[in-house]
Amino acid sequence: MAKVKTRFFCQSCGQESPRWLGKCPGCGEWNTLVEEVLERSTAKRTPSGVKATPLTEIQIREEERVSSGSQELNRVLGGGIVPGSFVLLGGEPGIGKSTLLLQTAGLLAKVMDVLYITGEESEKQIKLRAERLGIKESRLHILTETRLEIVRDVVMVMQPGLLIVDSIQTMVLEDLQAAAGSVSQVREGAAFLMRLAKEEEIPVFLVGHVTKEGAIAGPRVLEHIVDTVLYFEGDRHHVYRLLRAVKNRFGSTNEIGVFEMHEDGLVEVSNPSKVFLGENSSTAPGSSVAVVMEGSRPLLVEIQALVTPTTYGPPRRTATGIDYNRILMLLAVLDKKVGFHLGAQDVFINIAGGIRIEEPGVDLACIAAIASSLGERPLKRYALIGEVGLTGEVRGISQIENRVKEAVKLGFEGCIVPQINFSAVKAPGNFTVIPVKTVEEAVRVMFEQ
Repeated sequence: MAKVKTRFFCQSCGQESPRWLGKCPGCGEWNTLVEEVLERSTAKRTPSGVKATPLTEIQIREEERVSSGSQELNRVLGGGIVPGSFVLLGGEPGIGKSTLLLQTAGLLAKVMDVLYITGEESEKQIKLRAERLGIKESRLHILTETRLEIVRDVVMVMQPGLLIVDSIQTMVLEDLQAAAGSVSQVREGAAFLMRLAKEEEIPVFLVGHVTKEGAIAGPRVLEHIVDTVLYFEGDRHHVYRLLRAVKNRFGSTNEIGVFEMHEDGLVEVSNPSKVFLGENSSTAPGSSVAVVMEGSRPLLVEIQALVTPTTYGPPRRTATGIDYNRILMLLAVLDKKVGFHLGAQDVFINIAGGIRIEEPGVDLACIAAIASSLGERPLKRYALIGEVGLTGEVRGISQIENRVKEAVKLGFEGCIVPQINFSAVKAPGNFTVIPVKTVEEAVRVMFEQ
């Protein structure tokens, strides 16, 4: 009898090892290597007569996208669902992944057959959630199944317009001698569904679990196989959720969708700037407003800062919603170029609304909020736009015209912008636009009465 060949795979990153190790050499996690049986298929000879096609002879046609019924989801996908596309949706437990897909299934079931495969819940559980969401479409079909061979048979007979699998970690191929959720099952199961999507031109949505670090669980090849990777983000203590694309073969990866969680499901937020500004008060020291871009969408967000004398030990620096190291850089610029000595001050920075900002166009607003809190002086009702360099200069940013238009629309008195962008700004006569070259000049302008 031939000896069964096995290998050890890391359940976090997919690293392969010939023997068991306590610590994964790939990701550094402990006790994540699991033994799996290797299935070696007999090598097949490439069929004769196969040849490559010249690029000039390849015929293409414009893919007609299908509307998901949600403007926010359409925005993130690049305009709608592409036939035959393979989409992976990840997010923390309880964030609303299944709710989002069930609502999407309910909207599409009004015009086509939709098949919802669940390996985690019973049909009655799905029915209860559907009733809570107000979904009563007869063309939405629910199947509780974990065997992918059965899923394929049902799809081939039904030919749905959309297939949803919740989740890929619960699906198994019976030919593989490995547990559900193992590296082999996730990798081969995703490849199996990818072939089904491409051959039958059926869009497939997968739900993927995430690790404690926030990455999609399983081998990294999972994210390479799919066409689109979406992350559903948010704080459990906030009602707002962000849908962000980190990979998209059919559109931009800069767009975000904004939803609000209610008892009866997710509701699209048509004006996120008003949401993230919240109860912003121009009379409160330590509060400023930044205009940031998420793809083609300008957002106004409130930056809150609190500067207090240090009582014990070294001064604390805390940043929520923005990169910690960037705040340290801005504090150093304030100390060196403006003369604000913060060595004996605790500094806390928060982006209101639970959103996380990555772009540098928020720098000037952060500096304004810190200076306002330090001096206990409120800022003018101006929106602030600009990146700050290490030499104290205010650097130009992109899409300045769209940012200024958003500030005008929400009733701000004016904007402070980089000098280099000033010539591109077009604003109404009652709206003040002030160009600045340096941080020192910007701070002086902010507090002028």
